[in-house]
Amino acid sequence: MKTDNTPWSWIPLLNFASGLPYAVIISVSVIMYKNLGISNEDIGVYTSLLYLPWVIKPLWSPFIELNGTKRKWFLSMQLLISIAFLLVGFTIPTNGFFMMSLAIFWVAAFASASNDIASDGFYLLALKKEQQSFFLGIRSTFYRLAMLSGNGLIVLFAGYLEHKYGDNTKAWSYTMIAVGLLMTFITLYNFVFTPKTEINVVENNKDHHLSFGTVFVTFFKKKQIGLVLAFILVFRLGESQLLKMLSPFLLDKKELGGMALDTEAVGIIYGTLGILALTIGGILGGIAISKHGLTKWMFPMFLAMHLPILGFIGLAHFQPEELFHLHINLYFFEINSNLNLYTCLVVILEQFGYGFGFTGFMMYLIHVAEGESKTAHYALATGFMAMGMMLPGMLSGYIQQYLGYQNFFIWVLIATIPGLILSRFLIFPKDFGKKSEEV
Repeated sequence: MKTDNTPWSWIPLLNFASGLPYAVIISVSVIMYKNLGISNEDIGVYTSLLYLPWVIKPLWSPFIELNGTKRKWFLSMQLLISIAFLLVGFTIPTNGFFMMSLAIFWVAAFASASNDIASDGFYLLALKKEQQSFFLGIRSTFYRLAMLSGNGLIVLFAGYLEHKYGDNTKAWSYTMIAVGLLMTFITLYNFVFTPKTEINVVENNKDHHLSFGTVFVTFFKKKQIGLVLAFILVFRLGESQLLKMLSPFLLDKKELGGMALDTEAVGIIYGTLGILALTIGGILGGIAISKHGLTKWMFPMFLAMHLPILGFIGLAHFQPEELFHLHINLYFFEINSNLNLYTCLVVILEQFGYGFGFTGFMMYLIHVAEGESKTAHYALATGFMAMGMMLPGMLSGYIQQYLGYQNFFIWVLIATIPGLILSRFLIFPKDFGKKSEEV
């Protein structure tokens, strides 16, 4: 079977395999712990600490860069992630499940961060530069599809089991076991369909002659590195807090300032409407950059990514009551849920803007990684990005409890301003990301 020259056959699921573990560990765990009785403060602190492996992954990225092939690394890490999710499922019904499941998620987070390093490196080595900008929209879209499959379909499945069994513990135990089995299937697919030989071998061999320390030193000698790192750290300052408290906002009762939706409703909103909006936004973002370059689209993309926060401010202020009942009967799978019309509209705008805008941010990180040791340098850039997500996320529960949901979303919008300002001072090739020939 020839797959080496057919990026469409492996890019989608390889990036899905990066996004799904991240979604489950960072986002789905928030909903799971919320439904299992953990407080917002504890959720904010402990699930944000799970970001740490993505923050410090640059420390071992040169080891992955210099030892073995990227393909062997991401396949072995995906298998480890599969096993970890199965173990979480078996742990949930036990006493002390919170700390035990967190420990297993911690192992899965390290494996997922390593998988990201290897997958990113594989992408940068296996595609020509003009292909990278074209497929970046597809790549980021499938990564986000994995995120929404976690926040949407997996949450929907858990909500269905909650209603079926009337037992949140059993529902989430079965859900995590199902996620482990799904991850196992994805790992087998990637084993079959990813190219067996990493191309761009000359550059890969050249990196083997670099020392561990040199990989780090060359990164911090890049042009504008101080401004670049400041931008990467603060760009997702608002989003990092929004992501942690958005699900609690949708699930909390009206008297607590929330929208009082059930688990199934949250899953439906993100797993159907959200996926569609994100897919369209991500594909359009990749096409826009490949046609006109990042310079033209960078600021509009960032605005598209952040302005939909206004919708959540409106939801928290008005707490609209307009509901419509959704009933789906798929023989063995029945869904009964009340959805909020305005919530659906806000999520559609937010997911479209995110899909469109985040493509520009990821394309800029590729620019930052250009040069020798691009795998390790990309890991360093994304490591700083994860740090910018972890630290504010740890405080998000306390900030939300202090401000209330409406003022919290206003604060989140304000927190996006520093990144937008810094983006105006970044320098990169005018036509960076623009396709120079047909892919």
